[in-house]
Amino acid sequence: MSIKEVTKECTSKMSKTVEYFGKELKGVRTGRATTALVEYIKVEYYGSLTDLKDISAISVSEATQLVVKPYDPAAKNDIIKALEGADLGLNPQAEGDLIRINIPAPSAERRAQLVHQVKKMAEESRIVIRNERREAMKHLESLVKDKTTAVSEDDGKQGKEEVESLTKKNIAKIDEMTTSKSKEVETI
Repeated sequence: MSIKEVTKECTSKMSKTVEYFGKELKGVRTGRATTALVEYIKVEYYGSLTDLKDISAISVSEATQLVVKPYDPAAKNDIIKALEGADLGLNPQAEGDLIRINIPAPSAERRAQLVHQVKKMAEESRIVIRNERREAMKHLESLVKDKTTAVSEDDGKQGKEEVESLTKKNIAKIDEMTTSKSKEVETI
């Protein structure tokens, strides 16, 4: 493995971590309705757990209301049960073959909990990025120590600086996303 391959792999892993964190943030509830809030709720459907988005059409009908239309009307009660059990504080209402979900504005206490949750998720993502940095640094050190490879200490040092730069850049992205989401949660 060359220095270029190590830094490329590290870049890939770090960007996947940031991307995953962004997806996680979409699931954090704010006062506005968004389909990302319920898309990945697991529903018991014919004996297996299935994502809600795979068995129904989810749409935003108003700023504070979601509409779920099951593809299979027989799954409606299972979907309602899954939504109630998802611990999101949602109260789904059956209306014909549709399910309406009103998204109430979270209380001040709940908003504080959500901000805390966002910060905890951000710290977990930062830890993953630091672990990826540590792994890349070990690879670079082993390349420099291995005399069968043509990697000089200067090249190793340059590779380490590049990995450190990547780490700082990706942690800054996570911090920026965290600040943005925290502000979004705190505003009613």
